[in-house]
Amino acid sequence: MTQNNYQGALQKPIGSGFTATSTASDVIEGIDLTGKTAIVTGGHTGIGLETTKTLAAAGATVIVPARDAEKAKRNLDGLADVELETMDLMDPESVDAFAERFLASGRPLHLLINNAGIMWVPLRRNNAGNESQLATNYLAQFQLTAKLWPALKLANGARVVNVSSFGHQMAPFNFDDPNFLHRPYDTLQGYGQSKTACNLFAVELDNLGKASNVRAYSLHPGAVLGTDLGREEPIELFKQLGTHDADGNIKPEVASKLKNVQQGAATTVWCATSAMLNDIGGVYCENADIAELDLGNIEHRYDEPLTLRGVLPYSVDGANAKRLWKLSGEMTGIKFEITNNIENQIA
Repeated sequence: MTQNNYQGALQKPIGSGFTATSTASDVIEGIDLTGKTAIVTGGHTGIGLETTKTLAAAGATVIVPARDAEKAKRNLDGLADVELETMDLMDPESVDAFAERFLASGRPLHLLINNAGIMWVPLRRNNAGNESQLATNYLAQFQLTAKLWPALKLANGARVVNVSSFGHQMAPFNFDDPNFLHRPYDTLQGYGQSKTACNLFAVELDNLGKASNVRAYSLHPGAVLGTDLGREEPIELFKQLGTHDADGNIKPEVASKLKNVQQGAATTVWCATSAMLNDIGGVYCENADIAELDLGNIEHRYDEPLTLRGVLPYSVDGANAKRLWKLSGEMTGIKFEITNNIENQIA
């Protein structure tokens, strides 16, 4: 019987041979993706762009759906085997429309990289009333995966990779008030619960999907220098964390310890392509290996990025994963049923 990752049962490093300094090019060396199709959300900037470049260079056809088509076109200019699409993760209708266009192509989907996300933003809500970090970082991820399920199953060996974060340690998922309707808005709590949701989604998606030969993973890319993820982050938060000085500048001794984008994309690419994961799924990964379960034995310091590791038990809890799956369907209006029949009921 294939084991699931409930309660972090599989959260043990497996000796991948890679480290925090390994790059995306390192982990994909010798892997041929010719004939494979990948979708990378946010694949036109930061570690997403590096992921797109790496997968395409290995032979895959990569579709990049982006909200800002002009920016994406500029950043992807000159890349072979990359297709630009439009999609706004804050707009459920836009997500549906993109998925319908892809399904209409009849192509199998071998890799779905749920990379796009936002971080530490002011309170905003989408048209459905969902808080923006939850809507963008998780609910759109659930919706897109559900809508693309027929293509994932058609691949007969697909992987879904959710780019999460160590930030999941900032908050468990708040099942009572996920949209901050009855509690003061705290952007760190909002971000934290959205990333916890990414992890729980991978746990349950893998548990249900493995019978259809679809495996799922979540990951922490590391603290990465050179992305635009933090463009709206309040500088006071960084000062409190000890990473920035009184003038709001990142401390040189901290900057020198951050990953570059090539290193930041390594774990995404490893989760998407490593043969070491052929029979393992539902796990949270970091530094191109499976992460350790954090039982309070890891000291974390934001001014020492390599200490930001491990996955908290609430983030891989089986009961939480099942509960979130049900709630996600209610919040999105999507009936995501995974069965062994090709006619999966996705409405």
